Amino acid sequence: MLDAVNNVTGKRASRLALVGKYLLIGIALVFLGIFLFVPLAAVLTEALKKGIALYVTALTEPDALAAIKLTLLTAAIAVPLNTLFGVMAAWVITKFSFRGKNILLTLIDIPFAVSPVIAGLVFVLLFGSQGLLGPLIESYHIKIIFAIPGIILATIFVTFPFVVKELIPMMQEQGNEEEQAALTLGANCWHMFFRVTLPNIKWGLLYGILLCNARAMGEFGAVSVVSGHIRGETNTLPLHIEILYNEYQFSAAFAVASLLALLALVTLTLKSFIEWRAGRSKFKV
Repeated sequence: MLDAVNNVTGKRASRLALVGKYLLIGIALVFLGIFLFVPLAAVLTEALKKGIALYVTALTEPDALAAIKLTLLTAAIAVPLNTLFGVMAAWVITKFSFRGKNILLTLIDIPFAVSPVIAGLVFVLLFGSQGLLGPLIESYHIKIIFAIPGIILATIFVTFPFVVKELIPMMQEQGNEEEQAALTLGANCWHMFFRVTLPNIKWGLLYGILLCNARAMGEFGAVSVVSGHIRGETNTLPLHIEILYNEYQFSAAFAVASLLALLALVTLTLKSFIEWRAGRSKFKV
């Protein structure tokens, strides 16, 4: 009798667990639908609302092409520099003990703690014509604020933690044993890095680069402060979208925004692929 009661109770608990699981899955799918797929569908619908001809025109007019080129240029400079910094910083932090390590970790987290708008204002106060270093820079006929160098500097600042924050936990988990073995066998630092360290961190590195690139292309706050909003010269894609929207050119704004939406989809796809490959590699090890 007691076994039968336990059996019924166990089946009821299993059914409740199953219902709870599908309920949570349903809630997650509804949440994704409302906050991800519906906005994405709205962007694409509005972009194509007035026909494919206007869509193509919005993407190929001179100001849009200039914004696309500047966005790609900014990412092409910021991402490699942040990748180099991220690898070097993660290497130093995880492989060596030194004074000030916690301070370095805190400094790396600053872009996550500071609003991008505040970061842009800091650059204006440093490099603007009335800023701390502005007169010195202008004496050499160098323009940073309201010019491309300022946009690149602001983008580098807001994106530099992504690679290093992805690599530090991975390199800490892997430890130093393989590197020490390579040194014992006579490998120099370069051989040790390219033959031992880099293969072990390649998927985490790619993941960090992916996130860094997505943020670099989509950054708005800091870039908006330092750009000056000069059409055709200092407007990146997000700033160009804002101008079009403020001018009530909604279809053109959504057409350009669809490029960033496409970037988001590509980022999500590559993110899933990298996580899958990283999981397989870890499982094989």
